[in-house]
Amino acid sequence: MFSHVVIFWTDPDQPNATQELLDGADTYLRPIPGALHFHIGKMATSERPVVDQSYQVALNIVFSDKKAQDDYQVHPMHVEFIEKVFKRVCKKVVVYDFGE
Repeated sequence: MFSHVVIFWTDPDQPNATQELLDGADTYLRPIPGALHFHIGKMATSERPVVDQSYQVALNIVFSDKKAQDDYQVHPMHVEFIEKVFKRVCKKVVVYDFGE
């Protein structure tokens, strides 16, 4: 298994940035083949001080292996998402990739 976790900070000057990011991910990323699990959502609030609450959206995709994730990265729909959505509505991103 290989997990691809992406944390997004949207542009605070764009009031609809979070929803546009969520919608864009559903349009461009969810249909890309190869994912065993695809989950995207808004930051969940927490009273626990250890929980980072500075971001707006997180994406978690699980693949069978790193090769499947590598194929996802170069898929034309992923590239289109970056160009049409991500670059327009996000200020920062952090990626955590891990596998067995």
